[in-house]
Amino acid sequence: MHNSKSRVIAFIGTGLMGGPMARNLLKTGFGVRVWNRSAEKAQALVADGAVLAASPAEAANGADIVMTMLSDGNAVQDVLFDAGVAGVLAKGSIVIDCSSIAPPIAREHAGKLKEFGIHHIDAPVSGGVVGATAGTLAIMAGGDEAVISNLSDVFAAMGRLTYVGPSGAGQLCKLANQQIVAITIGAVAEAMMLVEAGGASREGFRNAIRGGFAESRILELHGERMVKRDFVPGGPSKFQLKDLNGVLATAQDLSLTLPLTEQITQEFADFVGDGGADIDHSGILLYLEKLNKQTR
Repeated sequence: MHNSKSRVIAFIGTGLMGGPMARNLLKTGFGVRVWNRSAEKAQALVADGAVLAASPAEAANGADIVMTMLSDGNAVQDVLFDAGVAGVLAKGSIVIDCSSIAPPIAREHAGKLKEFGIHHIDAPVSGGVVGATAGTLAIMAGGDEAVISNLSDVFAAMGRLTYVGPSGAGQLCKLANQQIVAITIGAVAEAMMLVEAGGASREGFRNAIRGGFAESRILELHGERMVKRDFVPGGPSKFQLKDLNGVLATAQDLSLTLPLTEQITQEFADFVGDGGADIDHSGILLYLEKLNKQTR
């Protein structure tokens, strides 16, 4: 490949996460073409130096790398195959899919792209909009290790890359990340229930255990949301449920029984079914309060 910064990147899906990721690539000096289903989100990047494309295929035509940050596997399938991205890419070009989709779908996309002579990397991210904006995302990449190591400068613009294994492994690690997030949110919420029912202060409890063995980003961020009762979504519960269902489907494929994951999935399913879909996942506290007939 040519000198790194002369590589042209097509970034498809410039919403809450994709927008800041594309902006960080532009800041680093990459040529970036953008397309988004609602055009104004892509248009917003033109001031930062992006070239606006009228379609996914137009963005991809002549690009060395295509990055996708889309809502689900169907949206990725539509862009890569139905909208003609795979057909316009040169052999040896690379698709980096940062969307969170099921591991088998990621492997299927890799297989289809291989027939076109195109490399595929599944590279989902963790760190939310805050991490995307700061360029500090945790990036989990699955695929050909040699191809991935050749893209270190691209990934460095957006966060910290870790190679986690063959095709589909990135998505698998992302699911496992979401599994830990959900179970830990559940643990913090149950502890909040216990201390308040016994007469202690939830805020005092959280402050007291900070820095001890139970410290975590979840206790720090989601614990604070529970104390302040601020459940405006960073991560809506419906997405947490989607990820947990993905974990359980994968566990079933692998003949694993994961009791904690099954329990928290049921709780999120009940919460989402009871109107919690667009409430932040830390709002599982509200489900527990209702379960225990605690009114606030």
